[in-house]
Amino acid sequence: MAKWKSLFDNISLAGIGFFLDNKHTYKGTAFQTVFATLRISFARRSFFPLHHYSAVMKRSIIILLFISVLLPVRADKAQSQSITDNHHPREFIFPDVPGFHTMSADLHIHTAFSDGHVLPRIRIQEAVRDRLDAISLTEHIEYLPHRDDIPLPDRNRPYEVASQLAQNEDLIIINGAEITRGMPPGHSNAIFLEDANKLVVDDVLDAYKAAAAQGAFIFWDHPSWKRQASDAIPPFSDMHREMIADGLIHGVEVVNHHRFSEEALQIALDYDLTILANTDVHGLIDWDYDTEDGGHRSATLIFAEERTKEGLKEALFDGRTVARKDHFLIGREEHLVPLLQACLVVTGSSYLPNTEVLELEITNLSSNRFILENISEYSFHLHTQVFEVEPFETMSILVKTVNVLDEISLPLRVLNAVMAPRTSPSITLESVME
Repeated sequence: MAKWKSLFDNISLAGIGFFLDNKHTYKGTAFQTVFATLRISFARRSFFPLHHYSAVMKRSIIILLFISVLLPVRADKAQSQSITDNHHPREFIFPDVPGFHTMSADLHIHTAFSDGHVLPRIRIQEAVRDRLDAISLTEHIEYLPHRDDIPLPDRNRPYEVASQLAQNEDLIIINGAEITRGMPPGHSNAIFLEDANKLVVDDVLDAYKAAAAQGAFIFWDHPSWKRQASDAIPPFSDMHREMIADGLIHGVEVVNHHRFSEEALQIALDYDLTILANTDVHGLIDWDYDTEDGGHRSATLIFAEERTKEGLKEALFDGRTVARKDHFLIGREEHLVPLLQACLVVTGSSYLPNTEVLELEITNLSSNRFILENISEYSFHLHTQVFEVEPFETMSILVKTVNVLDEISLPLRVLNAVMAPRTSPSITLESVME
């Protein structure tokens, strides 16, 4: 009898070890309670034989053991259906779109060289962890509060330091600076500069012209910033209109840090400006965006013909961008819809046996969560008409097609994306039945 008890205890220990290693696969209050108790037991080095546990714990462990025997496929299925565990939520991962590479960039960043709180090395490390393709350190031209401790006689020095630090990283560094003036025209970033020192001039328009003469891409920063717009409405002036007409402003931040401006988006659409999202980070990305709790920085998705600095520049001047804030995407329809169609794909479709209910398998190939609304003629069997697809998730929806179809087109509205203020785009999922 003792021999069998010992054998049973050893089997129990092996089964419990399996569950502790795969606890993310089995969810629910009962499972998590057992996991917590077992973790404490192991931590205290007090894992007693099974017959020392309470009756409740015995039953819980036996149930878990049965599941480990009967449902080993569950772990494999979960692993094949979701690769979220292989990626941190902070990472920017999006598929390419037809004809273009999808690249990500934060083009408004500060370090201790101006009024930021960290050195360029931290900015490089943050960008690498976020899997960005490019960043620009855009130190203030007119505002250098740390100059007594960190003088900046050469305004190109932040770019030079960052470029050297990023030599062994898959990260493009772009030379930039922030023209920091009162309103109008306010603050603007000039990137792809050849010499930032030439922007150190008295007249504000001369600073913009010096940047434009170098072929720089210039965009209006945080237009809804309350320090320069007490009502948080971008103070779009005649001066701005003239500068746009003269080729001195090419884009606008519709997202700055955590702020999204519908009015800035409308200005971009009305005046053919490139749509941008940036952090304008001064402290740590981890602190500003709670990356350990699933947050990620604001940044711009750029659709480039080639993965180079030149490719990024050409795409920005051509306006091929989508701005990202949290899991919210903002862009022109011609750029936003192809991205959404590339992110959400049908990976399987078949009818349930002896029914007219179609099981449609949808896979999200991106690090973005999507909130979708069914706008088709069909209704769903299990899901409501609004449902979510998590990053990298493969999920199934059951579509009541009434008749058995050879193929299906399912239009969906993407509720956490806009192509104009309060106007969400639609995509169509298409499939031929297996």
